[in-house]
Amino acid sequence: MTRLNRDTYVAILLLLFCGVFIWATFDIRQPDYGVLMPSTWPRVILSALTLLCFIFLIQSIKAGPDEEVADPSREPGFVGFLKYWRNPILCFVMFFLFLLTLPILGMLIGGISFVFLLMTLLGGWQPKQLLIHAVISVCAVGAMWSLFTFGLEVMLPEGVIYNPYMN
Repeated sequence: MTRLNRDTYVAILLLLFCGVFIWATFDIRQPDYGVLMPSTWPRVILSALTLLCFIFLIQSIKAGPDEEVADPSREPGFVGFLKYWRNPILCFVMFFLFLLTLPILGMLIGGISFVFLLMTLLGGWQPKQLLIHAVISVCAVGAMWSLFTFGLEVMLPEGVIYNPYMN
């Protein structure tokens, strides 16, 4: 019997989660009037996610078993742990700060600030990079915010600084 690698176990777990989530979409109440079923979009997204997880499973099986090799760049101890996992920890801390400031900044300003600061912390502080980070932040968050606010008419969290829903 061949040994599976860690990615294979993760892919199987993700496929199981997708199955549970798809199964849960059958409990979504159907309206009595003729509209698109509320379960349609979750099923579309979950179908795409399931396809990607299945591709991940196939690639992980093709890769073969893991070789137990110690990472030479990782220092021992708690400081080594923090250095090795710096970027994921930074992402979680920044997202927590984004959520804390959401009532004050709102979705638009808070989202742009979050994306810009995270890209800058992870990607560098050089002037050219700052300009690229600013453009990406404004365009990506601005486009998503506009789509949800004007296209889908979803009320996103407004802030104290800017409230687009005031008449």
